[in-house]
Amino acid sequence: MRFIYRKVRNQAMAEELSQEVFLRVYRSRHSYQATAKFRTWLFRIATHLALNAVRDGQKHAWHESLSESPSSRAVYEISDGRPSVEERLLREVKLDEVRRAIAALPDIQRAAVRMQRYEEMEYAEIARMLRCSESAVKSLMFRAHEALRHRLACIDAAA
Repeated sequence: MRFIYRKVRNQAMAEELSQEVFLRVYRSRHSYQATAKFRTWLFRIATHLALNAVRDGQKHAWHESLSESPSSRAVYEISDGRPSVEERLLREVKLDEVRRAIAALPDIQRAAVRMQRYEEMEYAEIARMLRCSESAVKSLMFRAHEALRHRLACIDAAA
C-alpha cells in the first residue's frame, strides 16, 4: 500500500488500489510463471494500476503543506548536537521541493525513480516491472535525474 500511496498521494485510493492488486493476484494466480520473482509480478500489477489511476484523472492533488509536516511530529530543541528547529524546517522545505519535483516528472520516469530510490529495486527488476529493457530504464533514470537537477537548481537560484 505504501508503494501505491507514493504514486497516487491519496490514502483512500491507495487502500482501494491495494485491495485491487491482491484481487488481481488471486484471480491470476494460475497464470503466474515462476520464471520471474513473485515480488516483481506483484509490483508490476501495483505499478500499472497506480499509473492507470493517475492517468485516468482519479488522482487528487494531495500535497503536504509545511504547516502539516512539522506540527505532526513533536519537535524539541535540545542542545545535544541534533539539528535545530530551524534546520529541521529548512530540511522539510527542501524535501517538499524534491517531492514536488518528482511529482512533476512524467508518469513513467516518476515510477522508475520511485522504484529505484524508495523501493531499492535494481534496474533489471524495474525493467521487468515496466516491461522495457534495462537500457531503457537507464535512459529514463538519466532523463529524470536531469529534469530533477534542472528544476531543483532553478528553485535554489530563486531562493
